[in-house]
Amino acid sequence: MKHPHFQLSIEVTRALNLGAPVVALESTVITHGLPQPQNLELARDMEKQVRAAGAIPATVALLDGKIRLGLSDEELVRLSESESTLKVSHRDFATAIVKKVNGGTTVAGTMLAANMSGIKVFATGGIGGVHKESAFDISTDLKALAETPMIVVCAGAKAILDLPATLEYLETMGVPVVGYKTDEFPAFYSRESGLNVSARLDSPQEIAEFAKAHWSMGLKSAILVTNPVPETDSIPMSKMEPMIAKASVEAVEQGIHGQALTPFLLGRISELSKGKSLKTNLALLLNNARLAGEIAKEMYMRKKEWAI
Repeated sequence: MKHPHFQLSIEVTRALNLGAPVVALESTVITHGLPQPQNLELARDMEKQVRAAGAIPATVALLDGKIRLGLSDEELVRLSESESTLKVSHRDFATAIVKKVNGGTTVAGTMLAANMSGIKVFATGGIGGVHKESAFDISTDLKALAETPMIVVCAGAKAILDLPATLEYLETMGVPVVGYKTDEFPAFYSRESGLNVSARLDSPQEIAEFAKAHWSMGLKSAILVTNPVPETDSIPMSKMEPMIAKASVEAVEQGIHGQALTPFLLGRISELSKGKSLKTNLALLLNNARLAGEIAKEMYMRKKEWAI
């Protein structure tokens, strides 16, 4: 790929040229989502999970205004330690490029960069959505899911959000919400939400076939694959809801909103749960990276049968 603002690693470039399986990984979890040193450990471990599944990891971020896909370990360290990193969604790319700053890409930002580079599979923790505090506070992630033909593996939407409204938005925009081995939409920290997915699929093979069928109809949306956190790390909704409610009230009282809201809420919930939510967050991210790698490998194995 030749683009003045993009720089792909040699490994990712080679993999894409060969049509080998590649999985995009976001970087706001490194720059804004987790404290040090867990952020760096998580970045390394997610890449290891993708490799263990037989795919090549492509962590997406901005360094000195360049959109990077595939980072060296030294670059991951630099990103994890950077103190003035921009949170980059669609509207922020030009700012980061012009100012030549470092940036962590959101779900929407990562999808844009990965799609432009030809990557079809992406793993994240939880997508953004409709906020409880305001029905007008809707994450760009949802618009990106409606417009970008990729497979996005997540553990549902972040539990701090209005989950029914988020699912309604996705339904309106024609985004399939697939439950991986589940009929229920996972709620990030929790395996259960009481809300149904639009389809249940039980293997990477089924997911690859589903994507082929969806895109063969000329549809341009993403396939949202929701992968529940492992049972051993799940926190019941009944325990999470009081902590989420308390953190949300504190955010309103302190006037925290916009891009600062989600990092504040996740950090406060980690404090209230005495670190349990952080442990769960790490577990689901690794779980999603592994599944995304398996899906990417399955799509690679079938590429001779069909082109997407």
